[in-house]
Amino acid sequence: MEKRRTRWKEFVEKCSVLQWVLTFLLMGVCCVVLMAYLMFTCLWLLPTIYIIWMLTDWDTPERGGRRVEWVRNWTMWKHFQEYFPVKLVKTADLSPSRNYILGSHPHGIMCAGAFSCFSTEASGFAQAFPGMRACLAILAGLFRLPLYRDYLMSAGMCPVSKPSLEFLLSRNGPGNVVVIVIGGAAESLASSPGMNTVVMRERKGFVRLALQYGADLVPVYTFGENELFRQVLFSEGSVLRALQTAFKKAMGFAPCLFIGQSWGFLPYRTPITTVVGRPISVPQVCSPSAETVDHYHSLYMEALAQLFHTHKTSCGLSQTHQLQIL
Repeated sequence: MEKRRTRWKEFVEKCSVLQWVLTFLLMGVCCVVLMAYLMFTCLWLLPTIYIIWMLTDWDTPERGGRRVEWVRNWTMWKHFQEYFPVKLVKTADLSPSRNYILGSHPHGIMCAGAFSCFSTEASGFAQAFPGMRACLAILAGLFRLPLYRDYLMSAGMCPVSKPSLEFLLSRNGPGNVVVIVIGGAAESLASSPGMNTVVMRERKGFVRLALQYGADLVPVYTFGENELFRQVLFSEGSVLRALQTAFKKAMGFAPCLFIGQSWGFLPYRTPITTVVGRPISVPQVCSPSAETVDHYHSLYMEALAQLFHTHKTSCGLSQTHQLQIL
């Protein structure tokens, strides 16, 4: 009986992760196709009404969204978290009277750690940081897709656009935790088992935003993220790498060729540990100079490197592992 229960538990965990992978890869396209198909059926009135409503609701994603705690607390997300498992490690308190920008590293292929820790309650964010509202900032274009936009907002996600981030940091009160995957699509192309590479030396916009609105900066590193999939890496200068780069510039995300276990879609069962570092106090400067931005950007990079080296051995890496910052 115990063996059967264990097999059933493993099956449920795999199903929860599989639906997440397929949602990540296909749900946006499927929603667009579904709406287009219904327009040519006897149900044409439904998509018509939805599109009219969507146009009136167009700016909601950039005005704090429409999070639904019930969605963030789905039992399915607990099975998702237990599959790897995902662990959230807190190193310092965050004050509900302040706003914060969390820089999440590395991107990996699908940001499994960031999703579990900041877009669901499966990893215990609300218990670890009481009074704080986490919002994972993702590709803004996804919020222009019918139906999919509502699903994303219900999990507390927001567009990684200037109007959206400014709203959360200035007109949504205190206690906001805006999570930005700094490396973005460029970092996903460097995702591979054994690699600890982050892309951020020339990415300073999040620091300027923090200064303009007096939001403290917090480095976050997710150990195990790059071990979830095996990616086919193309060398710099190759035709295929050039195509990936061109696609990334045009669409905002990179087409990665990867494989996992069990039909190639499921990520490997590798423990994921998301470590939230200590806040870096940032003053409010309406028009920060380049020197000021560079100063706090350097402080952030130093804090990220220190966070990595402090926790790498407890998270399964050896002392010889180094963090490469590009």
